[in-house]
Amino acid sequence: MKRNKKERKPRYRGIAEFLCALVAIACFGGVWLFDTHYNPDKMTNLVVIGFLALAFISVSAFIILVFKSHEAKKAVRKPTGPVLGSIMYDMVNNSNEPALIHDENKKIIWYNKYALNLSNSPLLGAKLSSIIPAPVPEETDKRNFSTVIGDITYTVESTKIISGSKMYKLLMFKNITELVNLKQFIKDEDLVVCYVIVDNLEELLQFEQERYREAAAKIETLVREWCNEANGILKEYEKDKYLFFFKTVDLEKFIEAKFEILDKVRDIRVGSGNIPVTVSVGVSKVKGNLAEKERAAHVALDLALQRGGDQAVVKYDEGFEFYGGKTNTVHKRTKVRARVAANKLAGLMAAASNVIIMAHKYPDYDAFGASIGLARLAMFCGVKVNIIVDAKNPNIKKTLKFFDKDDKYRGVFVDSARGLDLVRSETLLVIADVNNPDMFESIDIYDNVYNTVIIDHHRKTSEFARKPLIEYIDPGSSSASELVSEMLEQAFPPSTLQHREANMLLSGILLDTKQFTKGVGTKTFAAAMFLRDNGASYEDIQDLFKTNIEDYKQEATFGQQIDIYRHCMAIAVSYDAGTDRTLAARVADNLLGIEEVAASFALMQIGDTVHISGRSNGTVNVQLILEKLKGGGRFDAAGAQVKASNVRQVLLKLKEAIDEYLDPED
Repeated sequence: MKRNKKERKPRYRGIAEFLCALVAIACFGGVWLFDTHYNPDKMTNLVVIGFLALAFISVSAFIILVFKSHEAKKAVRKPTGPVLGSIMYDMVNNSNEPALIHDENKKIIWYNKYALNLSNSPLLGAKLSSIIPAPVPEETDKRNFSTVIGDITYTVESTKIISGSKMYKLLMFKNITELVNLKQFIKDEDLVVCYVIVDNLEELLQFEQERYREAAAKIETLVREWCNEANGILKEYEKDKYLFFFKTVDLEKFIEAKFEILDKVRDIRVGSGNIPVTVSVGVSKVKGNLAEKERAAHVALDLALQRGGDQAVVKYDEGFEFYGGKTNTVHKRTKVRARVAANKLAGLMAAASNVIIMAHKYPDYDAFGASIGLARLAMFCGVKVNIIVDAKNPNIKKTLKFFDKDDKYRGVFVDSARGLDLVRSETLLVIADVNNPDMFESIDIYDNVYNTVIIDHHRKTSEFARKPLIEYIDPGSSSASELVSEMLEQAFPPSTLQHREANMLLSGILLDTKQFTKGVGTKTFAAAMFLRDNGASYEDIQDLFKTNIEDYKQEATFGQQIDIYRHCMAIAVSYDAGTDRTLAARVADNLLGIEEVAASFALMQIGDTVHISGRSNGTVNVQLILEKLKGGGRFDAAGAQVKASNVRQVLLKLKEAIDEYLDPED
């Protein structure tokens, strides 16, 4: 805004000078009248003149001070000349929304009349923080931000103004409370799709048919009561399977209650063993139309089942949240799924240019045995196959000796670098005994192969970024070797499996079941019988489970650092246990033999990584605990690898995860 060269005299200064002149005229006029009409002596005249002069000076000084003070206040409240300009000032001042200006010290120097609604205390000279609780953004010259003052939500437009050497900010407030409330209403009313299925009712009651209807009716009553709480819609689309629609506002209540429907259903006990009934819940809270939400709910349900059931999985646009998972997985006896998976996998292998098989890092006998069984299926389909192994790993040396003299396996075992060279556009990658990409033997191979298959018995940790062609994950199985053995039984003619291959598959089952003493189901024995029929011999694989004297001594180092945490968790730590990570697994198994120990954890440092093995007697879900440390596994056996230079740091994180598991309300 242009200004005149000559500064205009302020209007109030002219008024002050005019009043002073009137006072002077009145004083001198009074002296003249007094002298003319009363004609007093000179002394009296001087006294009167002095008195009037003093009165003139006093009144003039008072008038000047009053108007100067008024000018100063106006100068503070209205920096329109150098700061805003008259047009801008009129627009801001006459706006029907609050507006104010603050200086570099965030002191308010001007405001319009609507800004008085922002605070009950005086605004002029007050700090901005006394009005706006949140910090005002400083990064840009002009930026919008939201704030809540009282019960009103405002969006604030902040504009930087430079006047001479000083900087001011003009804040314009716009009331968006109604818009915010409308958005929240729409969000609360958004439809949520939910699947609910009974996990194990049919298996639990197969020998007690007369109690099936009673238990099913109890479950349906609980589910319908749950539905009525949300004023939702419930439809049983198959036996013991429900589709549930409700509002987002009720989902928040369910999450706050940690899906207590899981606990209520679990209280239903059936059978001579008093086994609890469980349900799995898949919830979709994603954006999109109803069909997209239904598909997302189905994905969440599949994930809940693949993690062992008895839990609720909520799928959001950005990921998943898990609730429940307090009971061990029930073994299902049907082989239909294994037959379907075997036939589909055989078809994919036959159509591929080559097959690459890999397991997790630091593979054990179960991972190696499952890989061998899958390689046999690929050979049966007539396709070139390779298994990714780390030959430097001491755990793998014993198993590789089994196949040194087998011509069919010559050149089959390759390292990760060679495996990456074998990748083609039509390559099929089969991953065994792991479903967490962070634990794959070679993440580079996984990233470069489009067609993948996952076969695992560990609980699923999350959805895959790229959907596998086959996702055969069954936490109810004892081992990956058991799953592969079932598939081979369905795909092979009798006596097709070689005895070396059968031995490796049996060693995997023996390892994960602790010699058939843990996590065993009828399918486990059926798989073992199939392997025995194909030449597997328990005596031939006993050498695999023997420990050399050095490993035995290193295992003893764990016994020096054992802590019974929270009265039921045994934690052992070794700071010098060598490089064999299987030691931690063996120690965790042995710790379960301590009286009143429900779960055990063994920690050991190898390089810059702390390896954790967790085991449970079936009452504690060690998978949920180690998932907090980016690990995974099964209900009663899990592991994690944490990048850290100090075991003590990881130990503290483990104890925090245990506390969170035991005290979820905290």
